[in-house]
Amino acid sequence: MKIMAIGTLKPLTPEQQRTYMPTEVPATLKLYLDGKMEQFWLRDNNAGVIFLMTVDSVEEADALLKAMPLGGANLLTFELMPVGPLTPLGMLITHQEASVKRAVG
Repeated sequence: MKIMAIGTLKPLTPEQQRTYMPTEVPATLKLYLDGKMEQFWLRDNNAGVIFLMTVDSVEEADALLKAMPLGGANLLTFELMPVGPLTPLGMLITHQEASVKRAVG
């Protein structure tokens, strides 16, 4: 299952940055190396992050994100959206296959 996790970062004090960022970045990298996070982006103006995750459920994504340093401190919160293929595109394939069958048949 693919999950788009849109994170909103609360403003961090310099002390919070020194406390959390040295462990947040490796935690993000670990999720990437474990195959749980496919892609990641920084939102404009450092408002937060966006992660494309591959997990078994929304609950798993939530648990993984809350286990990270900023998530555990409630400094980075996420809106989690399951995403998948654009299924109406299948109509184009069905339409194309029907056209080919008519042309060949």
